[in-house]
Amino acid sequence: MRVSNKLEFTEHHRYTACRDFSLGGLERKVLADLYQPMVGALSIGLYLLLYHHLGDDETGYAQPEAQRRLFLGLGLEPSAAGRQSLVESASKLEAVGLLQTFRQHDPAADETLYEYVLQRPLAPGEFFANLHLSLLLRDRIGKPALMELRESLAPRSPSGLARFLNREEITVPFYELFRINAAQVDPELEQPLTQPAPAREAVGAAQPERVRHSELLLRFPRGSSNRVYVERLNRAPESMAQLNFLAYKFDLELPEVSRLLDEDGVFLPDGTLHWDELQSRANLIYRQGRKRGEERERYLSRVGETASVEAAAAALDEALYAVPPFEVPERLSKQVARDEYGRMLMQEPYTRFLERFFPGSVPDVFARIFERIDLNYKLPEAVINVLIHYVLGTNHAQRLTASFIDSVAANMLAKGIDSYDKAVRYVREQEKLNETLERRRRGESEPAPAGKGKTASSRSRAGASGARKPSMPVVEDKGPAKALSAEERQRLRDLARQLDKS
Repeated sequence: MRVSNKLEFTEHHRYTACRDFSLGGLERKVLADLYQPMVGALSIGLYLLLYHHLGDDETGYAQPEAQRRLFLGLGLEPSAAGRQSLVESASKLEAVGLLQTFRQHDPAADETLYEYVLQRPLAPGEFFANLHLSLLLRDRIGKPALMELRESLAPRSPSGLARFLNREEITVPFYELFRINAAQVDPELEQPLTQPAPAREAVGAAQPERVRHSELLLRFPRGSSNRVYVERLNRAPESMAQLNFLAYKFDLELPEVSRLLDEDGVFLPDGTLHWDELQSRANLIYRQGRKRGEERERYLSRVGETASVEAAAAALDEALYAVPPFEVPERLSKQVARDEYGRMLMQEPYTRFLERFFPGSVPDVFARIFERIDLNYKLPEAVINVLIHYVLGTNHAQRLTASFIDSVAANMLAKGIDSYDKAVRYVREQEKLNETLERRRRGESEPAPAGKGKTASSRSRAGASGARKPSMPVVEDKGPAKALSAEERQRLRDLARQLDKS
């Protein structure tokens, strides 16, 4: 029981208990001999106290009441220590599979109600087949006591049966002996029969029942070698629960489960499910279904795009001339014209457009890059074509790396580039930005915008040089040198002699 705040679990909160079974003599012995050494007497006392909220001949829900009854029935003080003891006892029952706890909240009345759903104890054979429970009981009572309990509760078959061979099941199934008139449909009777019991509804609300044994038998082939094992599943609730979990996990329908059980190797020789093999094959069916679903979505999206050819052609012409078209790259200039190149960018799939930039087959590295962009980023075909033009058809061929192409695609996705005209404007802006950065790298000044004159040009140079070192003043040689007079020349000679003597 997960209770983060102790004030959420007090003796004043109300609770209800429910069950859909009744304990027999063997189940009471299993509780006392197998479960009590593992969880303790207080936990078993809580289990029996919740069980006796209803009579032995009753199932369903008990009337809600305050949890003070649980504290008094177990001899616990209604304090922090008593609440902790009750929480620990319920948690032990939950860990061994005897109890499920649900917490419900009523926002109108601001009330919290705890629901305790009791589970039937396992049969001795099922208990000892559970490795975790067997090892926990061995740690509590020791290995010799465990073996003695196993011999007493699950005795072996008589030795005289070993001489009989060829054991064959001759049980008559339901559908061979009885026939149900399916022509008459009674809605009043069908509705309550199809609704689950209240206790089962609370327990199995998170996992719907997709596979029912009766429906599975109707679909399963009679001549299959696994027919005998499938017929025994109605006496193996754990196997049916595993099949329902498998169908829920991998989103399998009843026909797919039937085909899966008809394959070789999904049953062990003793008739139990080979869980690892069954889960592996169900995963393969799930992956195949996802792949087919993706192909179906792509096909339907393309069919929807070509539903109205005339409207699409008119919209294509309008979008093509809405922005200035690109110049045809040099490697394609002899193959296509400028207008045809623009239509290719808008209409052609990116796989076909990518092939035009390579004389042979497309390298796998580029095919995988643009395939990931198409499937994961969900960019339109026209936007991917513009991206291919930007990285392959311009002067960025020296930076063709996976990280560079992926960064450009991620930038387009982040800026909401979802149409051809937006992609063209984005490429224009990037080209202008690249030209500006290249001029700054070479130390050239940017051209002055039209109408701004010398002031704008000086501001542009000042902004461009702001990121570099400030320009230092340099002595400039202006005009011809002055001729020295005879007195100045003699003064310089005297100064030179003094410097030599020093």
